[in-house]
Order: sequence, then C-alpha cells, then structure tokens
Amino acid sequence: MTPYDETVPVLIVGGGYAGLATSLFLSHQGVRSLLVDRHAGVAVQGRARGINPRTMEIYRPLGLEAEIKEAGRPFDADSGVVRCANLSSDWHWIMAQDSPRALPEFTAGEFGMADQSTVEPVLAESARAHGAEIRHNTQCVSVEQDADGVTAVIEDRGTGERRTVRARYLVACDGYRGTIRDGLGIARTGRGTIRSYVSFVIKADLSDLIEKTALFWIIGGDGVAGGFVTHALPDHWGVALTYDPAEESPEDYTLERCAAAAQALIGRDVPVEVIDKASWEEAVGVADRYRAGRVLLVGDAAHVWPPAGALGANSAVQDAHNLAWKLAAVIKGQAGDGLLDSYEDERRAVAVELADLTVRSQESRFGPTPQEDPLEPTLCILAQRYRSSAMIGAEHTGVIGEQVDQYARPGTRAPHLWLDHGGRRIGAHDLFHDAFVLLTGPSGDEWKSAAAEAAARASVPVRAYRVGPAASGAELTDVESEWATRYRLGQGGAVLVRPDGYVAWRGEELPADPAAALTDALRQVLSVTA
Repeated sequence: MTPYDETVPVLIVGGGYAGLATSLFLSHQGVRSLLVDRHAGVAVQGRARGINPRTMEIYRPLGLEAEIKEAGRPFDADSGVVRCANLSSDWHWIMAQDSPRALPEFTAGEFGMADQSTVEPVLAESARAHGAEIRHNTQCVSVEQDADGVTAVIEDRGTGERRTVRARYLVACDGYRGTIRDGLGIARTGRGTIRSYVSFVIKADLSDLIEKTALFWIIGGDGVAGGFVTHALPDHWGVALTYDPAEESPEDYTLERCAAAAQALIGRDVPVEVIDKASWEEAVGVADRYRAGRVLLVGDAAHVWPPAGALGANSAVQDAHNLAWKLAAVIKGQAGDGLLDSYEDERRAVAVELADLTVRSQESRFGPTPQEDPLEPTLCILAQRYRSSAMIGAEHTGVIGEQVDQYARPGTRAPHLWLDHGGRRIGAHDLFHDAFVLLTGPSGDEWKSAAAEAAARASVPVRAYRVGPAASGAELTDVESEWATRYRLGQGGAVLVRPDGYVAWRGEELPADPAAALTDALRQVLSVTA
C-alpha cells in the first residue's frame, strides 16, 4: 500500500503568475501537474501590469494572444507616469510617452496592457483545459526530498484535511516571502526590502477628475502618506501606501483607514469602497541557487527587483517557459537530469543583470532629480542572451546584447522573421513551443531528411522547415526577404532552435552525415550521455 495519497510528475507551490505560467507551459508540453495555492482564487489586485512583447511572443503559439489582448482592452489608453500631491492637484507628467507597443521589425508579439487580475484567469483556464489541476485555498505544509522525488504535505485551509503528495519534481513559486527557499538553505543576495506597502483595491467614481489615465500616479505631500494609484477595472483603482514595519503592521490598516487614506490620495471627499487588501515589499534580491536537487525556484521565489520596466512578472513567465520544456524533456525520458542545471545558468544570470538595471532605472527616473535612464527596454526584453550546457558554441560574454537584430547564434533568441506558412502570415516564434525546430534554406532537402532521422535516434520531436522566397517551393516563405541577413547561412547550413525560441546550435555547411551531426547536437543539448 502506497504511503502517498496521490502522485504527480510535478507539484507547483504558489498560484501567482509564476505558478500559473509553469502549470500552463507544462500542460501544453503534455506533462501533468498539480498546483496548490493558499489564496481563495486568482488575483483580485492587479499588482503586475503589462505583458511585454517577448512574453506575448511566448503566448502566441498557445493560441492565447487574442484573449490576453482582450483582457487588456480596458487599459489600452493608459500611458505615462504622473507625480502629484493628490489626484485633485496639479499633475506633473514625468514620463509622458511609453515605448511603442508594436515592434514589427523585431517580433510578432505586441506589448499588452493587461494586469495580473485579468491575465491569471486566462492562464488558469488554458492550463486546466490541457490537463493541469489547480487547487486554491490549499497550502503546502512541508517538503522533503530524496534521490527519486519530493514528498509534500498539503492542507485544505477550509477543512483542515491534509494529504501527502509524491512528485518527481517540485517547482517553488511561493513568492518573495515564501518558505521553500529558506527551507532549502538557499540564501538571497541583494539589498533586501526597500519599502513596505499596504495595497488595496477601491471602487470610486473618478470620471470627473481623471480625463487621461496614467500607468500610475506617484503621490506624496504634506499630510499625505507616500504611495501610488493605478487604474484597475472601470471605476476600480489600485492604491498602495508605504508604511514603516518598525512602527506598524498591515493589520493596523483597517478598511476604514484604507478608505480614508484613499480619499486623501484622491484629494476630495468621494464615496470609496474598499474591495480587497494585501501587503507586499518592494525589494531587491536574487537567490544564490535556482535549484536544490528536485526543487526549482521560479519567479519572485528566485528574484525580486523594483517595478521599473515592468520586467518582474514578465521575467517570472519567461523563467517558467525556460524551465517547462526542460522538465518535460527530463520527465519524458528525452533528456538527462543535467539539462535542468541549465535553467539556473541561463535565467539567474539574466536576473542578476535586471536587478541591477531596474534599481538604477528607478533611481534615475523617479528620484528627486531625474537622470538618463540606464535601462533600454527593447534590449532588456528581446536581447537577453544565455550561456549553458543546453547550447553549443555560445561565444558572447554579456547577458544583454548590444542590439536586437543579431544574426542567429547559439545562446541568442532566434531572430524574428515574418513568414507565410500555408497561406497564413506568422512570426518565426510562432513555430517554437513543443519541439525543436530546424531551419534551413530552400535547398535544404537533406537537412529535412536528417531531422526526421535524428528525431528518431534521439527520441525527441524535431520539426524541419525550409525557408525561402515564394518561388522556391520552401515550406516557409520569407515575406520580407530577411532570412539571409538574420540567419546568415550558406546553402548547406542549418540552425537548430530550442522549444523556447533560443538557438541551440548552428551548422555552417552540410556535413557528410547531417543526421549524425544533428543527433550529436541534440544529445549534447539535452545532456544525454551515450
């Protein structure tokens, strides 16, 4: 008789952006997971605003772009940042215009304005539709691991019932204040907590006061506690107040006090209803390790930094995307366990870089004397580069590239192309999700045959496409004639792209045995020993 109440390939602890994205991506890879989250449901507060083009690029192959764009439609007009004493006083636009929302020369993904409260239901619904199980109001009580897996005790917060779950791997998405990282003895390097906030959602009619909605209003002045206001759903607003944890606690902020504080921030006596309340810390820190045996950290459990550039939640989704295909490959027996080490090598280096950039950016843009912003959003979003065992021949040294449109080299995000695929216009990254993809020129028939043979030898899915002009007969038509410039391959070359859209390997010319060369490359990337 098994000592476990249930078994699952992957247990996910925490149901915010990081956890739901992990659940979503694993489910689309065909891997079953159980997610437990102590909250009663998905987020009510829209703490994380904005889906950047790289994240949208990831959602597109899953068929979620239209839903997420629709979720963000109430916020489409929001832009810029305001500093003021209160909403009824003079507004000083300190950032009046945002970066372009579409970057068609670099990506098919477009910046979306949806917030956490509107996107999380979309992710949860898609994950469940593909076999994931999500249990709210359920907390993880304990975690123990051994060489073969993880044993966790979970508790239904409503009934108190406890169950023992056995999983091959556990993904910790339990946030900055989560306990799993501490339990593993993993330290966090950084400045720690910078400011503490009580945040709450209010319902108030401010239509006669706000003619143009900003991304957020930074508010402070005589008699008004420091804080900010953001646009939520129609007639709903997010409010955040700083407090000193040495002097008080979030429990001191009653609903009545929150309503009074909201009216002070608004600057006039209007009816205010407090819908929800929470607390959080603005902090800086990156976990020293992202993996301890069979437990892996994702999102805020792994890294936190200020909200400059809207890079926090997007990085959590991109962490999950990087990890999910690797976990799936290991669980399916396609890869060695060593592949999971590349998750930390790739994503932690990015987190360390972004932590530094976002701190300096926030100080530059929102400090008392604004200075030139060191954070270049497009590069930070689309020019992240990796070095790890899961790619062959990465030669770059910096984490953020000097430009987006670098040619296809190992460790870089595959360059964007607009393509015609069977009469449908797609972006190159619409091809990358659930398999390796081999791209070659219009005369690459031998590579196509090699891909099929290598896929069988390595027991991993590989799709091969020839790219060329309309008259070439290639499966993908290079709509804007950018293939040669962005991929820089001769007639006999090919590029292998991982399921997360990063270049794993490139062959400059056709070898004597292309199937053997490709098989060797796949096995090396997947940490498979002969």
